[in-house]
This record gives sequence, C-alpha cells and structure tokens, in this order.
Amino acid sequence: MGATLFGEKTKDVLSAGTHGSTYGGNPVCAAAGVSVVSRIDEELLAQVTEKGAYIQNRLHSAPGVENVSGMGLMIGVKAKKDVKDIIAGCREKGVLVLSAKDKVRLLPALNIPMELLQKGIEILAEVIAQ
Repeated sequence: MGATLFGEKTKDVLSAGTHGSTYGGNPVCAAAGVSVVSRIDEELLAQVTEKGAYIQNRLHSAPGVENVSGMGLMIGVKAKKDVKDIIAGCREKGVLVLSAKDKVRLLPALNIPMELLQKGIEILAEVIAQ
C-alpha cells in the first residue's frame, strides 16, 4: 500500500487512468493489500533475503550479465543483450519478465517456491547468454 503526494510543480503530471497500482483504487484491492501486509513476518522476510541473495549470486557472474542491482526480490539485471530480446526469449520459454529502462526487472511474488525461482533464473541466465 502506498501513496504519493504532489506539489504545485508536479500536480498535473499524472491524470486519471495514467498510473495504476496492484492494490489501488477500491475496497477489495485495499482489503487484499491489508491481507498481504498482515502475513509479512520475520520468517517470510528471511526467505525473501535468501531468495534475493540466490538471484544476485547466480546472475552476478553469469555470461552476458553486466550488473545486478536491487534489494530483496526487487532486482534489476543489466545485460549486454538488448532487454527487449531478453524479454521475448524468456517469454518463449515460459518466463515473464519486465523491463526498467535498459534492465530486466525482476519482481517475483515474495512467497515464490525456491524450486520455481531457480527454474526461472536458470531460464533467464540461458536467454541472456544466448
């Protein structure tokens, strides 16, 4: 859940419908957000830290990877290959990733099973190396 405040300079930057949020805009979404936040505990956060470290370590020295940055499971991967080609290659192999400018953007569910995460990261590494 989040909010953004705009000052006079930026108040007209976003108009209705130009910005979305996973948990924004209605009571059902707000209830979903409250449910998710209520489930966050030390055990879940430890798992997120472990999974984030796995991704960073696996991709840091992978062929074709220039840089890996981020925290927890919010990770950006800068590769030598064009990000659009990486997104397309991953999609063909069943892995959906996004971009953030020239980086591959990873933001998996906090409770993603480790086996599924490993499979997805292996596919990403394979696509980047091609």
